[in-house]
Amino acid sequence: MWKKREDMHESPYIPLGPFKLRLPFIHYRFEWPDYVQGLLLCAVDLAAIPLMTELLGMPFEVALAVVMLNGLLYLTHHLLGDPVVPGWITPAIPLIMTYVSTFPEGEQRIYALIGFQLTLGLFSILLGVTGMAKKVVSLVPPALKSGIIMGAGFAAVISVFQVGGRFESFPWTISIAIGIAFYLIFSQHFQELKKRSQFWMFFSKLGIFPIIVLAIILAPIFGEAPWPKIEWGISSPDFATLWNEYTVFGLGFPPLMMFVTGLPTVLATYIVLFGDVLQSKALVDEATDIRKDEKIDYNPNRAHLIFGGRNAVMSILGPDVTMCGPMWAAMQVVIVERFKEGKKAMNSIFGGSGSFRWGTNTGLLLLPIVSLVQPILGIALALTLLIQGYVSVKIGILEARSQRDLGIAGITGAVLATKGAAWAFAVGILLCLLIYGKHFFTGENDQTFTKDTRDADLKNVS
Repeated sequence: MWKKREDMHESPYIPLGPFKLRLPFIHYRFEWPDYVQGLLLCAVDLAAIPLMTELLGMPFEVALAVVMLNGLLYLTHHLLGDPVVPGWITPAIPLIMTYVSTFPEGEQRIYALIGFQLTLGLFSILLGVTGMAKKVVSLVPPALKSGIIMGAGFAAVISVFQVGGRFESFPWTISIAIGIAFYLIFSQHFQELKKRSQFWMFFSKLGIFPIIVLAIILAPIFGEAPWPKIEWGISSPDFATLWNEYTVFGLGFPPLMMFVTGLPTVLATYIVLFGDVLQSKALVDEATDIRKDEKIDYNPNRAHLIFGGRNAVMSILGPDVTMCGPMWAAMQVVIVERFKEGKKAMNSIFGGSGSFRWGTNTGLLLLPIVSLVQPILGIALALTLLIQGYVSVKIGILEARSQRDLGIAGITGAVLATKGAAWAFAVGILLCLLIYGKHFFTGENDQTFTKDTRDADLKNVS
């Protein structure tokens, strides 16, 4: 029987230094609705497989082993006191793809990925231990930060629509599915519809799962993928081949230069990643404003230690192109919205986030679910990248504080999407120096866009 908490207190836990250990059925109530949703939405985790098969030449079963290892490490967040649904570093996936693709396929490309992920992991752990995360990001000029985030969005869209990209393989399915997805996620009309109907409110809480189901049906209808062949039993990941041919156990440690060449992309990825940390805190704060009965301790330094540790471990056991991020934004929103409904709906936020991730791990083991979504994994990945591209461009533009910032950001973002992070940093820094000079870190006092100035002038006149 799980230990009940007193109102206005934290859920029970076992202190472990900076961590707070919480176990299912002991320290939190298991939430079956979130577990069932996790069973189905493991399809999104499986969408990482096409990336690894294309970039690293991994067989399906080997890539499945990587996904499963990553899935197990997802559990560390809620178990150790981080109240989030963890996921990929989705906005940075195109950056990583571009960087890794500069190396020849085979041993060199795997070395590059191992070096990149290990560096990112150790860097995140260092920032978590020292509490320097905010300081590092504050040293990046707003124009450059805006350009990096926008560039990640540009790269995401380009990766789908470029020659040989996924859009050429699934044009009809992607067009219809992404159109409906954008309507459900970003449309003001659908937001109003949710307020008027309990059915649409419930439908919206399913995240992108309905779109995945739609893709399973549409792709065969348009002849873009075969109908799924449902297989029964337990899935069979190939850990032996993974460790013998794709990790340091079989290939040895990467040369030092692999760590040095990855540093610009590591920094660019961290800038994007830090935005997810800020968003995590904002969503948790939003939840506690509604639910006063549970005190939720979100600690960015602890989050850094956990996702930094995940990246370091995965770089050794199963290097992963999607990386280990601090939050799966779409599902965090779904969990928070259900948590807001009260103790009867979800007793603790740790119960919701934990039960969901126990569900995704179970789903990865079930061959019927894996075989159902296998034909459309490339479509699922394309949808994820396009949605993330929209969000990244929007957030990147909002980071800019003036027209000059936005101009620098546009050029920096375009260079990043086409030439990679090293070129983007060089161009962005040079432009900031040329345009801002001694105001390099802060920009000039041009803090408004023309329309804002015009609106202010009209208001003064009236």
